[in-house]
Amino acid sequence: MPELPEVETVKTGLSKAWIGKTVSKVILRRPNLRYPFPDNFAQQLEGQTITGIRRRAKYLLIDTDGDLVFLSHLGMSGKYTIFDSQQVSNYDLSGASSDSVFGEKTGFAGRHDHMEIRFTDGSISVYTDPRRFGIVKLFHRAEEAIQPLLEVLGPEPFDDWNAQIAADRCRGKRSPIKTTLLDQRFVVGVGNIYACEALHNSGISPTKLAAKLVTKNGKPTKALERLVDEVKIVLNKAIAAGGSTLNDFADVEGNLGYFSHHFTIYGREDEPCLKEGCGGTVERIVQSNRSTFWCPRCQK
Repeated sequence: MPELPEVETVKTGLSKAWIGKTVSKVILRRPNLRYPFPDNFAQQLEGQTITGIRRRAKYLLIDTDGDLVFLSHLGMSGKYTIFDSQQVSNYDLSGASSDSVFGEKTGFAGRHDHMEIRFTDGSISVYTDPRRFGIVKLFHRAEEAIQPLLEVLGPEPFDDWNAQIAADRCRGKRSPIKTTLLDQRFVVGVGNIYACEALHNSGISPTKLAAKLVTKNGKPTKALERLVDEVKIVLNKAIAAGGSTLNDFADVEGNLGYFSHHFTIYGREDEPCLKEGCGGTVERIVQSNRSTFWCPRCQK
């Protein structure tokens, strides 16, 4: 599943391609993704001008001049592919809109091109989602704070999140720190890959209870301070690299992310630990139905 760096990468690409453009037509080729498309979704979005694109956790929030927010979650396999007006001119759009003509570029012969957003300047963006775990919602901006998908979310890792906030949420928590990191109420956007990387870099065992990273007077331990710093470092490095290539993640221009080339622990079961002077071997365990990669020698 795309994690925060992947969603941030898509946000940057869509911002360059969408902001300032007006939607002329929205084509939906099925009634639902993970959930049904909102009632009159296409009609509500048509005629709207995109004024901004934000990221909240792993959600894209697209603002319009009509006070609407178009929420998009990529799910397991969703992606947007952008075609500028010159590229679009190479395709015959005169046929039935029920069939996608972009399958050569989007894959699967266009069978999974479930949503097509056309703009008045002639450009088109296609949403492709083979597994259909993506989410699309549409609501008024004033209703954003009470959206069920958003109101439960914890702090963003790059905003005011710090070791003391992390300690407040870890205090008395009997779950392993790896599981805690994946809880979007604790901090948003840290998925499985980057949780493994941050824990390895900070030398913390993924099985260590979250409460053990807090002192008796409620202050963060040095280990928790390192972990908070490493979460931010790992996520920033991944954003700079354009995300990861796992699950064939690609940005809106089809470019693969390269952070996987820098994994220090993830996916390296039975291989030597890369931490200088460690000499340990990477192991894999399962926590909350997710694979955790760690080095028992240097992560305590």
